[in-house]
Formats: sequence, structure tokens, C-alpha cells
Amino acid sequence: MLKPRRPVTPSLRNRVDNVSQTAANQPVKSLLAKGVNRRSGRNNQGKITVRHRGGGAKRRYRLIDWKREKFGVPAKVAQIEYDPNRSANIALLNYTDGEKRYILAPKGVKMGDTLQSGPEAELISGNALPLRNIPLGMPIHNIEIQPGKGAQLVRGAGTAASIQSRDDKMATILLPSKEVRLISVDSLATIGEVGNPDHKNRKLGKAGRKRHLGIRPTVRGVAMHPGAHPHGGGEGKSGIGLKSPKSPWGKPTLGKKTRRARKYSDKWIIKDRRVK
Repeated sequence: MLKPRRPVTPSLRNRVDNVSQTAANQPVKSLLAKGVNRRSGRNNQGKITVRHRGGGAKRRYRLIDWKREKFGVPAKVAQIEYDPNRSANIALLNYTDGEKRYILAPKGVKMGDTLQSGPEAELISGNALPLRNIPLGMPIHNIEIQPGKGAQLVRGAGTAASIQSRDDKMATILLPSKEVRLISVDSLATIGEVGNPDHKNRKLGKAGRKRHLGIRPTVRGVAMHPGAHPHGGGEGKSGIGLKSPKSPWGKPTLGKKTRRARKYSDKWIIKDRRVK
């Protein structure tokens, strides 16, 4: 749930705060990655390969359990935390055998709930089951593309997919992008949708918050001189002076297909997300 803030400072303009049940942001030290460096959009030669990145607040990466392979071991949700590396919140699970792990916090899961994974788990939000054991039409997230590899699909805040049909080997999944694709029925998926659905409604309020996120300013091509961008130059506001927009290096930017013509996963895609 979002609660509006009274704009007593510029940073609070149009600002709303998430007042859902979350704990203080004090992550478990054993579940923090070591040696994750910021690249600021640069490669191993120090050259900028991705523009408009750099700076930002220091982050520690939380190790997320994407595989959920502890079948049959109940876990209690100890706390729900903010994660600076993703749009969704994360939930700390305390397993009965003493192990602790982070997962994405599903919508509706609260501190004190008990979750489980495996073919025999209940059909409640936060439990992970193979696709063959999940009813058709039920919202799911954290979907494995290959069994045992770990969740790769549907991990953003407020997203969910659903099973449209299924046979002995493959399930037809409708993804949030409206793409329909085939996935093995042995792949794991988590019941429910990803929590923190109000993430898309947030307002940054000031330019500084963009810098806190590690995003540097973007300059329009038409504001540059012609040596720096194909859109630059001209007297007054004369537009880009081209039939179609170009990148700073002269490549087409609108309508140009960037996906490989023959990709290995094409055979699993029934309906492309780009086809209206």
C-alpha cells in the first residue's frame, strides 16, 4: 500500500512511500556476496561501453535462492527486506534445519508465514512446485527455463505468468510480456505474483535520486554539434534532419531488429511478444 507524503521539501514532491510490512534493512552478512564491483558502464580497458551510468549509492548484493531445491523442508519467513539491486522486496527464510536463504517476496506473504518447495508443497503463495503440479490459470513467477538451472523468468515487481495448457513433457506459459512459450513441466515455478506491485507508481521527486540509482544525465542528440551526433547541428530547432533517428554511431534506432534471426530458443516461442 502506498501512502502519499506531504511535500515539505523538493525531494518529497509527488513522493509516495511503501508502508507494507517490511523489516529494517539489515541483511544477513552470510548472504551477502563478496567482491562485486561497480563497472560504471566501462569494460576491462576502462572505456565506456554503456553510456549514462556511474556513481550511485554503494550496494551489497544479496544472494537469492533461485533454485529452491530444499524439497520438503519447511521454512519460516523471518523478515521482508528492501533490496537495492531489484524492484521486488526479498524475504528471509529460516529453514527448520537451521539454514537461511533469501527469496523474492511474493505478494501477500507476511512475516511468520511458513513456506515450502517440492512436488508435495501446498498450492499457496510463495511455495515452489514443478509446473506439472500447478493448476492451469494459477498466477506464477520465478520460472525456470531449464529444470534445475534456477529461476530466470518473471522476477520483476508486480509481475506474474500463468499456465495455459500442458501435456506430458511441456507446458504452455503466458508471460507478462504477452509472449507465449513452451517450458518443461519439470521446471520449478513459485505460486503467486511478485510482491511490491506499487514499484511502478513511485516518483523520484528530484534529479539527485536518479544519481543515487547510478544513472547519469542523458543529453539529446539534437542539442549536440554534428560531430558528436547525427542529429546535431542545424540552425535553430530544425529537427534531426534525417528520415529516421540514428544512434550516436549512425545506426538505425527505430524498427531495427536486434534479435538474432535464428536463435536457439525460437522453437520454444509460440507467440512472439512483438507480434500484436
